[in-house]
Amino acid sequence: MHDAAVYLLSNVPGLPPIVQTVHLLGIAVIMSSVVLLDLRILGLALPSQDVQELTRRVMPWVWWTLPIMALSGLPFVFARPQRYFTNPVFGLKFALLLPAIALAAVLHFVSVRKPDAASTKVIAAISLLLWICVVLAGRWIAYVDYLIPVE
Repeated sequence: MHDAAVYLLSNVPGLPPIVQTVHLLGIAVIMSSVVLLDLRILGLALPSQDVQELTRRVMPWVWWTLPIMALSGLPFVFARPQRYFTNPVFGLKFALLLPAIALAAVLHFVSVRKPDAASTKVIAAISLLLWICVVLAGRWIAYVDYLIPVE
């Protein structure tokens, strides 16, 4: 996989920015869907929208986009595994991503059944915080040298 990823990223004109663009568009889709739902549940946005209907409309976008995000991120990881697997911020991103995805699944379930419950609001608040942290960690992967200087 390493050799194939390096070959493709090095020899297919425009492939790296295309793959990165797909990844960034995926971030936009997931964040807009999750943040919109979280803010609605918290009562901070779209007060006229029904939570159950909004959940049914936006959550499929999350579930379809997550595999696309994985596929668009893997070529870079395969091409330079040392860069990513020794990067503590990359580890932090996935340490935050797994519970964020799990909470998205829980939120999908509870927001349809009990949209006004206090527990649903707590889940939405934690979900919002986790997704924001995932995006921030993902952005900082490239800048770990500034965070943790090599001596």
